[in-house]
Amino acid sequence: MISSLRGQVLSIGLDHAVVEVGGVGFAVQATPATLASLRRGEEARLATSLVVREDSLTLFGFADAEARELFGLLQTVSGIGPRIALATLAVLEPDKLRAALAEGNITVLTQVPGIGRKGAERLIIELRDKVGQLASAPDAVSDSGRVRTHVTEALLGLGFPAKQAEQSVDAVLAADGSLGTSEVLRRALAALGRKR
Repeated sequence: MISSLRGQVLSIGLDHAVVEVGGVGFAVQATPATLASLRRGEEARLATSLVVREDSLTLFGFADAEARELFGLLQTVSGIGPRIALATLAVLEPDKLRAALAEGNITVLTQVPGIGRKGAERLIIELRDKVGQLASAPDAVSDSGRVRTHVTEALLGLGFPAKQAEQSVDAVLAADGSLGTSEVLRRALAALGRKR
């Protein structure tokens, strides 16, 4: 696997750059932010991920190893390929993406082209714990954020629509943000029961 490239930038396109390493020009797909940091004719170093398909070998480049790790992690979710993973990193900075996953923020995730509500829910359910392990800051998510995430996930598991679940949990936490998970769940269920 090619995990990094260092060489002269030969050209920069809308979605890729060509980096010459040892006389060979590598086409590297990258986010607009990564491409904007490159200068034609100057040396650059990119963390990379090689995606092997039956009919292609595609190299994806990132400004740092953290973004590359998130790119790989996103692809572990069913329905998320390298193009959507790259689009996700183009729209959301790694910290913002990590926070959205940890807090269960569907609205932020659906800003990404190609990710709808169901895809965002799947991302949150499958990656919440894994993203927490990647995060270097232990206090990346507040207690109320964790409670919100756990209770919303529980309500989704019980069959409540995501929007209703989020709204009821947010209403309970707005009234008293110091409540524990079980009490927030009890009150959210009571509120949802009144709406039916």
